[in-house]
Amino acid sequence: MSLCLLSACGGRRSSAHIFAGSTSVQPYVEVLAEEYAHVYPEVEIDVQGGGSSAGITAVESGAADIGMSSRNLKDSELVFWNIEIAKDGLALIVNPDNPVRNLTMEQIRAIYKADIETWSPLGGAEAKIHIITREEGSGTRSAFEEMVMGDERISPKAIVQDSNGAVRQLVADDKYSIGFISLGLVDVGQRPVVALQIDGVEASRYNIENGQYRLFRPFVLVAENEPTGPVMEFIEYIRSPEGQRILSDEGLIPE
Repeated sequence: MSLCLLSACGGRRSSAHIFAGSTSVQPYVEVLAEEYAHVYPEVEIDVQGGGSSAGITAVESGAADIGMSSRNLKDSELVFWNIEIAKDGLALIVNPDNPVRNLTMEQIRAIYKADIETWSPLGGAEAKIHIITREEGSGTRSAFEEMVMGDERISPKAIVQDSNGAVRQLVADDKYSIGFISLGLVDVGQRPVVALQIDGVEASRYNIENGQYRLFRPFVLVAENEPTGPVMEFIEYIRSPEGQRILSDEGLIPE
């Protein structure tokens, strides 16, 4: 996956502070940047996507001030300065016309391995399951692979999408599909999707906080060195009670 970020595409804009990476983290940082601009209109925060790994690569190359990751950092990435800003649940979603409302972790793993290929043994229609996944390098995919798949591989039959929004849209349009997205985005969109219970546990912030729902991951900001100046001031705003309240209102689990 390639990421066309500023210095690699004709030069970095010196007036903007670049936050790039995870498309899961991106919409939340965009909301925070908009709120921050009301108080500090002279500070320009430019928020871009591209995926968690691409964002960290952009920091390493100097194309971005801050990388945004929606997964735990790999051992090789721990050399970078990093800070967690919130936690987010990972939801398995289906179309509202699909009667299936609960799956076990083993069933989800079998679906994504393509060992279970139709909905009928799961209580659904005699129809082929359309598996939807994120692209390689996505923090959402990395978190799903770590928490659900373990040593198993996602089937190459899966339909690959490059954002949570695209996954959500496909599931909303296709009653035989299944996908995984940020829990905070389940109720965002013109057409509804349904978050599945996993092993009988509802996907909710409450169940993450009480330890019953196991699929959640950190939202992390990464820099080559500890930020200073306006970049650090914006990060401090994100971590402040006001910033954390905004993230909580948007469906994340604050620090």
